[in-house]
Amino acid sequence: MDIVWTEGFLHFSKHFQEFYNCRILTSSNQTDMKSIRHFLALFLFPLTILFGQDQEKIDSLLKVYNNLEDGIPKIKTLEHLYYSEIYNNPEKGLDYAQKGLKLSSSLSNWSGIGVAYYHIGVYHKLTSKLDSALRYYNKSLEVWEKHPDTKLKATTLSSIAGIEFENGNIDEAIVIEEKVNAINKENGFWLNYGVGLGSVGDMYSSKGNYKIAYEKSIAALEVLDTVPEEPWRDADIMRQIGNIEYSRGNYKSALEYLNKALQVYIETEDNIYIGHTYVDIGSVEHELKNYQGAIGNFEKGLSIGKQIDVIDMQANSLANMGMTYTLMGFPDKAVSYLEKAIKLNRTNNSVSNLISSLGEMGNALRVKGDADKAIPYLNESVKLADSTGILNLKKLALFYRSEAYQATNEYPNALLDMQEYIKINDSIFNKVTSQQIEELKTIYETEKKEAAITLQEEEIKTLNEKARADKLTKGLYAGGAISGIALSGLLFFGFRQRMKKNKIAREKQEEIYKQEIAHKKKELTSQTLHLVQKNTFIQELMENLEKIKNSPEKFKMEFRRIVMLLKKENASDKDWEVFKTYFADVHNDFDQKLRTLYADISEKEIRLAAFLRMNLTTKE
Repeated sequence: MDIVWTEGFLHFSKHFQEFYNCRILTSSNQTDMKSIRHFLALFLFPLTILFGQDQEKIDSLLKVYNNLEDGIPKIKTLEHLYYSEIYNNPEKGLDYAQKGLKLSSSLSNWSGIGVAYYHIGVYHKLTSKLDSALRYYNKSLEVWEKHPDTKLKATTLSSIAGIEFENGNIDEAIVIEEKVNAINKENGFWLNYGVGLGSVGDMYSSKGNYKIAYEKSIAALEVLDTVPEEPWRDADIMRQIGNIEYSRGNYKSALEYLNKALQVYIETEDNIYIGHTYVDIGSVEHELKNYQGAIGNFEKGLSIGKQIDVIDMQANSLANMGMTYTLMGFPDKAVSYLEKAIKLNRTNNSVSNLISSLGEMGNALRVKGDADKAIPYLNESVKLADSTGILNLKKLALFYRSEAYQATNEYPNALLDMQEYIKINDSIFNKVTSQQIEELKTIYETEKKEAAITLQEEEIKTLNEKARADKLTKGLYAGGAISGIALSGLLFFGFRQRMKKNKIAREKQEEIYKQEIAHKKKELTSQTLHLVQKNTFIQELMENLEKIKNSPEKFKMEFRRIVMLLKKENASDKDWEVFKTYFADVHNDFDQKLRTLYADISEKEIRLAAFLRMNLTTKE
């Protein structure tokens, strides 16, 4: 296959995957899978520029095609025609791919057959037929297995990983993409290797494993920094890291990475990414309470979204502006922006963004003093979140609705929403904790494998040195036994010295580990006390809620104080997560051992066992 077009397609297939897995930072900080419709809309603009998509070029290719005899040049021309049509006229692109498959099959040109299968798979992915896409990708893979082409095999595997990711099989997608990364690294395909590392980081981020996602993304950036072509690849990874840092709550660090990415996008005139990055930066400024700066960035994103007609960019900018104006104390402005955002979200955007916009509209109306008008928006937000299973958006909508019910003196409803809010908050917290435990396990297993590989390499090195010494010794014996013995002695002395140095290094490392464990034990004790206090607070809160349940007058006086306490306690939700991190470091594999003994043990029972292991009483 023509190497220029092969690499070109590899480049675009990777870039498409990044768009496919792109996260939109909304007011609720939700991960959002873009629809195929939006996916096509995004690429119509840049591909027109990059491929020179005009009828004159297509007509020229068709003339060449019609004048060629059946053979490899004709197959290549069909591939060029495919690239010229697939992103604007998918059906025409499919037609050229099928013609390429038929001609390649008649000539037994296996490279053409494999590429054609792959192209047909891309068509099915673009038209949201994922099962068909996977079938053709696997057909392409079978060709590369029988008629090896390392780069095309890696490309096909990466696309299969993308399908698994789309289907929600994230762990399987990670396994496949890591296999691709190993191929790319071994063969020196550094651009593809860097992009692949970034893809794995993005997959871990979608699981909530932000630490691993961050490490993979940093590794991707280090690789891509050594690749001179396609500088926007670095920017994509920097933006990805910025969004990961946003999700982790490291807002200043997020801002640094996003601004670096923005600079590259501006230099390369990548308008779509410029606009989305402005929205990302605005979201970070919002969290830093720099509301004027946030509004300025959202306005830039909105302006670019209108210029290039990207609907989701406009909707997200408007929704975020509405949310920010509410916090700034301008609910009238907020309502105006949120009305526009909801209108766009109802026609062309994700359900999660619609849920978020409806919730923020309800909150803005309540702040404005129109609580009666707020409740229908909040009802719809809760209903949609419930039907789609997006718990953190449902939690936020319930909290807003509880406050709206309070404003309309519907205290029993306010209480029910607050109780459900607490219940969902606890379930999300347990889920996040489980994700963090799995993340630590993954890190541990990875480090263990790396250590085993290092040890194996050292053993091989030692054996090689010994073999060389034996060979040299035998040679010297032929010339003089005394010289051989002397040389063996020197080698043995050098080997002992190296072993001695290794022993000293190990002892030093063990001492460092001991100090770290001692420190973590202290931190663990401190975190235990924090968690005991938090659990006591929650228990008392639940008891107080039950006491005032049937007393409207008392409820009216106490409700606002309870809400304020909840907000304060909600800010310390990371206590349990931090505790688990330190506990895992000090008591290795504690939860895994419990699961081995009792397969049905629940997360709450593991938490209780951890506290008992810390010598706390059951009451504590």
